[in-house]
Amino acid sequence: MKREDAGSYSHVLKYTGIFGGVQGLNILVGLVRNKLVALLLGPDGMGLVSLFNSAVTFISQATNFGISFSAVKHISELFDSGDESKIEHFVQVVRLWSFLTALLGMLVCAVAGPWLSESTFSWGDHTLHFVLLSPAVGLLAITGGETAILKGVRSLRSLAVIQLCGVLATLVVSVPLYYYFGQAAIVPVIVLMALVTTLLTISRSYRLYPLRMGSTDGLREGASMIRLGLAFVVAGVLGSGAEMLIRSYMNVKGGLDDVGLYNAGFMLVCTFAGLVFSSMESDFFPRLSAVPHDDVEVQNLTVNRQIEVSVLIVAPLLSLLMVSIPILVPLLFSSRFVAVIPMAQAAVFSMYVKALSLPVSYLTLARGDSVTYMILEGVYDLLLVGLIMWGYSRWGLVGTGVALSVSYVLDLLMVAGYAYFRYGYYMSGQVLRYSVIQLLLGGAILFAVSRLQVFFPSGICWGLGVVLCVVSLLYSLRVLQRKTSLWTALTTKIKKRFPHA
Repeated sequence: MKREDAGSYSHVLKYTGIFGGVQGLNILVGLVRNKLVALLLGPDGMGLVSLFNSAVTFISQATNFGISFSAVKHISELFDSGDESKIEHFVQVVRLWSFLTALLGMLVCAVAGPWLSESTFSWGDHTLHFVLLSPAVGLLAITGGETAILKGVRSLRSLAVIQLCGVLATLVVSVPLYYYFGQAAIVPVIVLMALVTTLLTISRSYRLYPLRMGSTDGLREGASMIRLGLAFVVAGVLGSGAEMLIRSYMNVKGGLDDVGLYNAGFMLVCTFAGLVFSSMESDFFPRLSAVPHDDVEVQNLTVNRQIEVSVLIVAPLLSLLMVSIPILVPLLFSSRFVAVIPMAQAAVFSMYVKALSLPVSYLTLARGDSVTYMILEGVYDLLLVGLIMWGYSRWGLVGTGVALSVSYVLDLLMVAGYAYFRYGYYMSGQVLRYSVIQLLLGGAILFAVSRLQVFFPSGICWGLGVVLCVVSLLYSLRVLQRKTSLWTALTTKIKKRFPHA
């Protein structure tokens, strides 16, 4: 293998490890937080939290002009050019637009309160709740702009620190309020956590680029950023709108308990996969944006390397998740949430597929093909809503898990097909080989822990599942060691740390 190839794999693995490590700490803290919140609020309370958060995300996506994403591409390009004065100027442009979208978001949330209440709930008048949530929408806009600045200038360590401090703050702030005030604290907690996240983010970004008063020329200068962001806004609105519609549908058809259970299962699966995916927007997207558009070979290598590392890391984690879900659900939540176990197991396969599709989907944004991105996301959202509604009506919560996995498969076929015909992208033989092997191992684990118990004692089935988890882990380690000299690097560090060992 070429030296630069090994270096590239090492880079992807390094930053996947950094953000994955932070996400791992988030999981440990979240284990305590989710357990306490679940005990304090129960499934119906967590369902209420999910509905309010979905509404806030929907309004935020509808009014932020996509600055949190589109600004990353522009700042990243300026950062690669090395022109510090242009970076500082564009940072002020981003902050001006973020402030304006914050005001717009707060106004829309307050005015749309009656509609949100009527469309989200089948009981009571919750208009005041949505009016009180409007500051959270504004704070999300400010945070999004400052986060884009940190991503664009590759301040990855700051982003990791913000994530870690944010989850610790969530634990410290939310649990006491839920303990004393119960469900009445849900709206204040959402607003307080948005405020804490904003303060953590600006404490880092203002240190790099102090806040200065900008001119109104920034409105015109940010036009290209906004054009790219508008399609991202539409895609975001469709995505958050789909989640909001799904939860509203389940609330009307099944009740808040089902919403809370669905949200718990979805959060559990996505949190584990987030160990790997958390690095993509912060590290992979800026790197992919810097690849020349006419260099198809480098483009394909960049995407395929990201997919390989993602699959090799996420597959053992998901294998472990399938085996441990019956233990994790009562541990993370409470015994009242055990009904979500089959749904979560069925939904795990959606994250296998996401490891393949997510890096490819970034191609359209890295190329500035925002309209295509919007169309592809819109089609996926329609498929997601339709499949989950159909699955829920036929098989309840288990049907939603199956629907999630099927929707991701269809999304992969769409984005990979378009990337092949439009950008000349194709998955390498290695990507396909690693993916098939890990997917077969995952399928065997799921069969062992969920279906094989009909024919054999449960102890044998779970033992087989654990053995297959170890096989998945050893296979990934073997491939990563061969491509990155992982074992050599680790032993060298240990020898330096303990020279007399």
